[in-house]
Amino acid sequence: MTDWQAEVLLEVPFHDVDVMGVAWHGHYVKYFEAARGALLRALDYDYPQMRDSGYHWPVVECQLKYVRPARYGQKLRVTARLLEYENRLKIAYEVFDAGSGERLTRGHTIQVAVDAVSGELQFVSPEVLHERVGKSEPAG
Repeated sequence: MTDWQAEVLLEVPFHDVDVMGVAWHGHYVKYFEAARGALLRALDYDYPQMRDSGYHWPVVECQLKYVRPARYGQKLRVTARLLEYENRLKIAYEVFDAGSGERLTRGHTIQVAVDAVSGELQFVSPEVLHERVGKSEPAG
């Protein structure tokens, strides 16, 4: 387990809600992605750096647990925390009401390294990721 984490603040836009004013469940993956991007940028290993290092990192698993609904106009705090990186990227997420701190959703994603040229799955994360995770003190 590492101490790498990041968070983003978002507001639920009108185009993310259903007729009841509740955020459609599929949009939470987008909220996770925003927090994951912040975490990867903190590591200096965001998607352009992944590509330039010769690896693709597809999401192969996404799990969500809906606790309470997010609603139109609600301000959210979404956190991403790096759980594993040795053989895969496992990132945990939590979505909170930014005002009250009440947790609305939690989940995780798993990404694996794939060699960009050969298309072969890497069973151990590339050294470049290990270097980025160990480069300095985690933010947050």
